[in-house]
Amino acid sequence: MSAKPLVCGLAAVTLSAGAAMAQDTVVFGTNWLAQAEHGGFYQSVADGTYLEECGYQVEILPGGPQVNNRALMLAGRMDFHMGGDLLQAFNAAKEGIPVVNIAAIFQKHPQVIVTHPGEAESWEDLKDLTLLIGDNGFQSYYQWMIAAHGFTAEQREPYTFNPAPFLADKRVGMQGYLSSEPYLVQKEGGFEPGVFLIADAGYSSYATTIETMADTIAEDPAKVQCFVDASVKGWYNYLYGDNAAANELIKQANPEMTDDKIAYAIEKMKAWGIVDSGDTETMGIGVITDAKVEDFYNKMVEAGVVEAGLDYSATYTTEFVGKGVGLDLKN
Repeated sequence: MSAKPLVCGLAAVTLSAGAAMAQDTVVFGTNWLAQAEHGGFYQSVADGTYLEECGYQVEILPGGPQVNNRALMLAGRMDFHMGGDLLQAFNAAKEGIPVVNIAAIFQKHPQVIVTHPGEAESWEDLKDLTLLIGDNGFQSYYQWMIAAHGFTAEQREPYTFNPAPFLADKRVGMQGYLSSEPYLVQKEGGFEPGVFLIADAGYSSYATTIETMADTIAEDPAKVQCFVDASVKGWYNYLYGDNAAANELIKQANPEMTDDKIAYAIEKMKAWGIVDSGDTETMGIGVITDAKVEDFYNKMVEAGVVEAGLDYSATYTTEFVGKGVGLDLKN
């Protein structure tokens, strides 16, 4: 029997003849181009965890600017999808779409505000700056910043994903992604910016979730459990083990990704506790708790971002996580 390729977006690894006898293929769609922030999933493809533990191949379909993988899942062409944060799930519930979060890979949302060195020593100091915030951010987390912390609509200017206005003015702060804009500023501005993680100021949403349809859970809970467990183990191995093969898959799927970008992202995820902190220390990566979801929902209601009375309990389940899976892999 010839070896069989395991497809991972644009990337592929070759399985041995015996391993090629997988009974099924599971499709997992990400919400952006391949990057280190997706590393645990690529790890479980690269090292064969999905195949060995679940008996199926996993095909990872990268997202991107013109790609709507979530729509493919809603249409039944995809088994699992990488969600953004809990607001996506709340919006789905409002529209009556039966999407369920089954794991939360990011315990902290990686949204940040970056500043010039010395221009803000604390979160409160950000109120004295002009802040470049995109429209989506203004309608979501910035409304929470206004309601919970006293920021103003007047100090916000639209962010067009061009760092030039920020680089030109020391009294301007800029929204960013923990592993993106700070890296960009270092490369283009030649300095290390101040970084303020909104999660550390109380924005308590999970991010980079694994979501699936309610029917998938009802029809094949064993498949759901195995995909979650294997993904969680992949994240432990990616963060704390040998991730070279996974990184090669990431670079194959996204040729613009480089070793230095990947290394920077991994370092930031670990240093800031994005994946592994808080509840994960005893319950394992991917954990979702009722208390944290309720806390975030209440904050969004108070900020006027989400309507009161929404049945947000339908947007997630704790059934498949929080059991300590993978804790023994942490070095």
